[in-house]
Amino acid sequence: MEGLTAVQARIQEIQTRFTPQLPSPSQNWASAAASAGLTGAAPSTGAYATATPGTASAGNASESAVVAEATKYLGVPYLWGGTDPAKGLDCSGFLQLVYKKFGVELPRVSSQQATAGRPVASLTDARPGDLVFFDYDPARPGIDHAGLYIGNGKMVAAPTEGQNVKIQDVGQPTAIRRVLPEQAAAATGASGTAIAGVPYGNLFTSAAGRYGVDASLLAAVASTESNFDAGAVSPAGAQGLMQFMPATARGLGVSALDPASAVDGAARYLKQLTGQFGSTELALAAYNAGPGTVSRYGGIPPYPETQNYVRTVMSKAEAYR
Repeated sequence: MEGLTAVQARIQEIQTRFTPQLPSPSQNWASAAASAGLTGAAPSTGAYATATPGTASAGNASESAVVAEATKYLGVPYLWGGTDPAKGLDCSGFLQLVYKKFGVELPRVSSQQATAGRPVASLTDARPGDLVFFDYDPARPGIDHAGLYIGNGKMVAAPTEGQNVKIQDVGQPTAIRRVLPEQAAAATGASGTAIAGVPYGNLFTSAAGRYGVDASLLAAVASTESNFDAGAVSPAGAQGLMQFMPATARGLGVSALDPASAVDGAARYLKQLTGQFGSTELALAAYNAGPGTVSRYGGIPPYPETQNYVRTVMSKAEAYR
């Protein structure tokens, strides 16, 4: 908690430094929202979301949390390649930083971020928290800018050199992507309802029900292993969404490059490893380093890669719950 307080204090210091026209942290949202033509309470109330541009409605908790997080960085200067708010942020670094807070690992550059999550048909269908992408450079076809939609036809973005992170008109996005769960997902009652908005969320939920494994854990493994890329192949030869080595896949009867087969196999394998070693952490260590290695060391092996892997997956699983 002390670390979080320190980070928030540092962000407040940055905002004060670069946006002296905002007289106090409590007024940052209200001032920026007013200048952008938005109305309603500060982000902590969740009363700013819209389902259709110009039509007010209440956003769900995930939308509120994401927009509140995004507005913390209002006033941070633009810096090409920037990922540290203490120095500056570029458009994709800003989005990556915001969503990392919620356990969602976005790719680094905007052109790759534009493939994350699932498509949104039009701005009419956009929800607060959606990612909006633009092709501004006619000399270089493809996505070259990104922002975070907040409703009422507005977005938060790190615009360009010489400007700060700010709220501005969204205009006409080239693409819109959603990485948040659908609002209705909370009503399903399934374990790990927050994974409904991540790629292959239905596969994680189904496999969890079949084998009694936490759906959030399966999603976290997929995120950590492949960033939800069903065609990923590692330098070591691990394949697919869940990054099975060929020998392990054969032993489990898994087609590693088939997402449904891979998720089913991963659920069975994690169930088996949890039963063998008695804890989720040790099962994850075995998934990463091999069951023999965990048995040999009598616990999580002293490999930084494996230790970081276990921490990362557990943290993401908690965020997906």
